[in-house]
Amino acid sequence: MSLQEQKKFISSIHPFENLTLNELDDIAEAFDVVYFKEGTTVQSSQSEPKFLYFILKGLIQEKQEDEVLAVYSKNEIFDSASLIKNFSKNSFVTAQESICYTLPRELFMSILSQNQQLENYFFQSISEKLNNNILHEKNKDMANIMIAKVKDAKVHKAVIVNSKTSIYEAARVIKQEKIPTLLLKDDEGEMYIVTDSDFRQKVILNRMSFDEEVVKIASKGLVYINEDDFLFNAQLQMAKYGLKRVVVKNDEGTIVGILDQISLSSFFATNTFAVSNQIVKAETLEELKEASISFIKIIKSLNAKGVKIEFISKLINQLNKKLLDKLYRLMAPEELLDKSCLIVMGSEGRAEQILRTDQDNALIISDDCTISDEKLKEFTFNFTETLVDFGFPRCEGNIMVSNPYWCRKQSDFKDLIYKWINEPSGDHFMNIAIFYDALCVSGDINMIKELKTYLFKISSNSQSFYSNFAKIINSFDVPLGFFDGFVFNSKDENHKDEIDIKRGGIFILVQGIRALSLQNRIYNTNTIKRINALYELGLFEKETAKELVMAFNFLTSLKLKSNLEKLDLNQKIDNYINPNKLNTMEKDLLKDSFKIVNRLKKHLEFHFKLNYV
Repeated sequence: MSLQEQKKFISSIHPFENLTLNELDDIAEAFDVVYFKEGTTVQSSQSEPKFLYFILKGLIQEKQEDEVLAVYSKNEIFDSASLIKNFSKNSFVTAQESICYTLPRELFMSILSQNQQLENYFFQSISEKLNNNILHEKNKDMANIMIAKVKDAKVHKAVIVNSKTSIYEAARVIKQEKIPTLLLKDDEGEMYIVTDSDFRQKVILNRMSFDEEVVKIASKGLVYINEDDFLFNAQLQMAKYGLKRVVVKNDEGTIVGILDQISLSSFFATNTFAVSNQIVKAETLEELKEASISFIKIIKSLNAKGVKIEFISKLINQLNKKLLDKLYRLMAPEELLDKSCLIVMGSEGRAEQILRTDQDNALIISDDCTISDEKLKEFTFNFTETLVDFGFPRCEGNIMVSNPYWCRKQSDFKDLIYKWINEPSGDHFMNIAIFYDALCVSGDINMIKELKTYLFKISSNSQSFYSNFAKIINSFDVPLGFFDGFVFNSKDENHKDEIDIKRGGIFILVQGIRALSLQNRIYNTNTIKRINALYELGLFEKETAKELVMAFNFLTSLKLKSNLEKLDLNQKIDNYINPNKLNTMEKDLLKDSFKIVNRLKKHLEFHFKLNYV
């Protein structure tokens, strides 16, 4: 490599893009190239390291005795931690023939002392690196909001009436169509616009007759914008002409709607408050469905603006709860409303479902409820079908209120829980896990609280129950291996270069924390809240709890980022990510997150004595 190519190579590896020009020159001049055969020990354990290695080619394994802890590949560095401590705890051995640049320790430490950004990075804990990377990535994604299109915002329906329509009739149309603006067209094709405020300010204050033509209070000089134009161009047009709204057309020149200043502002402010109000005010299923469609836009906007993944999930969970509560109240027979508890389970119950997957819900009915079986069956069927129409797919495992197994009296649920505990099986353990995550979204919350108290009571004396409940994590392997540091999916041709981030990381963490929380009678359903509760009980050290939270958030944010990209390409969302599409820092932090999950797994194996069940 030429000196210029070396500098470009160095700058491509995070966090060395923060080097000054002089520091970059110093490193490039100090570089030396070394070659290692396969099986060579590059750095021995219990030694004082002399170099920071930049990998040009090959694979390097970090090993503790015979156990491989991590794998480093092309465009990665190792081992900064050993250099800073001046002690190498583990050994580094080539898994393939490898070529590296070496940077002397003295120069590396000297530059660290001079460059605050590098020093901050290399002295951070894993949890701090994970957190700062999420913020770093969100700041980069802020640019995405600048390429949002007009059609991405809420465009009000365009209703056009004849300009000779009376003021009374025009006001009636505005109310009936539930729109803030009405378009008028005269016999010559001239277009006008009239708003709800025109009626207040011009008609009422001037005491105009309701029978006069509405064109008398309308405005001319409409400004048009294409639905595929950039949203910030619409903002510029409004500012340029001092307007509060523009008329939106498609490529054929047909008017498709009206974009107003409120919708524009709402888009850049994520539109959360407006959608929440829309749900509260909804009087029909169609109005409620329209509000639910906005959820994806909100998620994309929040993600682009740098909002942390845990806050996005909390916000979307609150909107989902409002939506389901309103839907239940609109649809449920009167006999059920005060005699039932609608619950959501699984990731939705844990407030961790961001993009909609399948339905996981159930209905607990008071023992003294008098609703007939036929009426209940009709309602639960319609409720499930309406959710499907809203974009919540049917649960493949049929865990829905329309399944009588998940719709029963409270005393019947107690019998069911007793059976799950005392007749252990794979399905029963799965049902316990799902039910333990249950969250009330409508109705009497005390019903689910009483059932969880009963669950804690009858399972409390059985250590073997908790061990068997936790044991499922041994069926899942953390995908850290020898090929580029990751074990890829080899069974499915569609995902051969990908890893299942849920099976290999998120599920192990969620189930492990769930098992500890169930054993310790924690009522919280959210994984992060459970981790914090376990820390308060003394089951985790502070740094361990912090690492678990940040690893969970990082894995979840990678999954969200991947699925948002798939949505943009009209692809099916799933749990797979391609590590080769990640930058060097993301790959490094993904490995760190998997290491944290692995440590939790080993802790659980010891705690629950999983090797003996």
